[in-house]
Amino acid sequence: MLKLNSVTVNYGKYSAVRQIDIEVSEGEIVVLLGANGAGKTTTFKTISGLLKPTGGTVNFEGAPINGKSPDRIVQAGIVQCAEDRKLFPQMSVQQNLMMGGYIHRSKKTQLKESLKEVYELFPILYDKRDESARLLSGGQQQMLAIGRALMAKPKLMLLDEPSIGLAPLVVEQMFTSIQHINKDGTTILLAEQNANAALSIADKGYVFENGRIVIEGTSEELFSNDEIRKAYIGA
Repeated sequence: MLKLNSVTVNYGKYSAVRQIDIEVSEGEIVVLLGANGAGKTTTFKTISGLLKPTGGTVNFEGAPINGKSPDRIVQAGIVQCAEDRKLFPQMSVQQNLMMGGYIHRSKKTQLKESLKEVYELFPILYDKRDESARLLSGGQQQMLAIGRALMAKPKLMLLDEPSIGLAPLVVEQMFTSIQHINKDGTTILLAEQNANAALSIADKGYVFENGRIVIEGTSEELFSNDEIRKAYIGA
């Protein structure tokens, strides 16, 4: 579904990502592991069209998308849920969700069905649908950010650090929801520092260090790698 070939991304003279190769097959959950500044968010922004690669290609469903505008990439089926959520704080929960479905605004029946699905996945959002997004807890705001992304009916969802700043119980609930979204047919590319939680639901993963991919493998292979366990799992 998604293939990055030798992708390099520069900020001026600084290479934030250097010749990375990533493959995501339809139906998978794939995780990008690494510390802050390792290159995960830059990779997401490049896939989303917010950054242009200096070298290499990004292909989605067999066609190149590097060079396409972000709105065209959303229309193609890739939706990013940003690390800092990027909610509209003064707007209500439901208004935020409807903004996520903007590209389907002419399909009223589909929007209603999508809204129903989000509320079934996150019932607390239905209870708070008329409240301002800024009044939600951190976990509820993350649910809203994911729900808003789902409103665009993505084929591939990019989730950037969904567990950051959340309590352990909320993190567990969040990853259960991500599994549910995947089982309902959405392919997931996940960037995470919480390796233990991410690898527990992922099919495979890539480990970033200083803009490069240094290790890749199935979740089982990464779990059993002593270096990965010491660096990211604490065992």
